[in-house]
Amino acid sequence: MSSEPRRKTSRRGQRTGRGGARPKAGKDRPEGPSGDRRREISAGGVVVRDEQVVVIVPTRRAGNGSRVLALPKGHVDPGESPLQAATREVREETGVLAEPVRELGESRYWYRRDGRSVPKTVTFYLFTYLSGDTADHDDEVLEARWIDLREALTELSYEGERSMIELALAQLDAQPHKDR
Repeated sequence: MSSEPRRKTSRRGQRTGRGGARPKAGKDRPEGPSGDRRREISAGGVVVRDEQVVVIVPTRRAGNGSRVLALPKGHVDPGESPLQAATREVREETGVLAEPVRELGESRYWYRRDGRSVPKTVTFYLFTYLSGDTADHDDEVLEARWIDLREALTELSYEGERSMIELALAQLDAQPHKDR
């Protein structure tokens, strides 16, 4: 698990800093402190059932040694789209099957691995729960459980993920028939 970013996320899910929104990945993207321009690409999901969201407690701890409460997410494998990766990661890490609704946004941040800074982008998608049991998660996860969607605004460990909950709530509130 990585350390969470120190910069805020905009309403569209993009990281912001003193200079505003960060540019998308590409040739114009600034190099990191280590001089490495390779950005890790991951995808994840905000899976909603009624007024709840599924969250995980990964086996890996935060950089400070504390336990993490997070949304399911993971690397995009070669030949896989971010949406396919998010769907796969939701199933593997939570034990539930979910249907994608729409893309929510991106969380961009830096974390440290082996003494070097690594840039990371995570694209999050809103999902609706279809079936499955949170006890059926993989071994990278200590626990998967449902919590109140609004409780996730304060309980999730990472600011970028809390911002995705805000975006999900805004999307769900805008729907004429709230099938949560």
